[in-house]
Amino acid sequence: MKKCRILGLFGNFDDAFAAIGDFKNKKVDGITVDDVTFLSPIEHPDIDDVLGPRPSVIPKVTLCGAAFGITFGFLFLASAQSNFLIQPQGGKAIVPLPSNIVLTYEMMILFSVIFTVIAFLVTTRLFRKRKSLYSEKISLDQVAIEFEVDEKYIDQIKGVFKDNHAVEVREEVQT
Repeated sequence: MKKCRILGLFGNFDDAFAAIGDFKNKKVDGITVDDVTFLSPIEHPDIDDVLGPRPSVIPKVTLCGAAFGITFGFLFLASAQSNFLIQPQGGKAIVPLPSNIVLTYEMMILFSVIFTVIAFLVTTRLFRKRKSLYSEKISLDQVAIEFEVDEKYIDQIKGVFKDNHAVEVREEVQT
């Protein structure tokens, strides 16, 4: 079965939320709210209530960055301080822990921030090629709902869009 992408443009948030409500109420079998991609020029406070909670990988990536920062930071500092040419002098520690703890903490923060920024840029799809289905009207004053579904659902989705006063409906068949 061929995959198709369909985009419905709406003049206001109320019509778009009504269409999402129809998909929530299973007006189209096989389509759920998890399949919805909502595109808007501005943030709307009610979108989380309509779509429900969405998973985010950014906190997990930040945690991985913190773990990497602690590990790399301590190993980097300890290896720089304890090379083979150093000779212990007067009972002084080769790898001093109190100063290394502070520097390791700073490395943890640094790598957490770096990993968070990279995860944000990747998950917002900033560097992806612009889709041919995208409409410039979304950047101005309209909102859109996009689906990537099997070809058999296209007519039902178009019907829901038309019932909820969609300004324009676009579709694209992927090969």
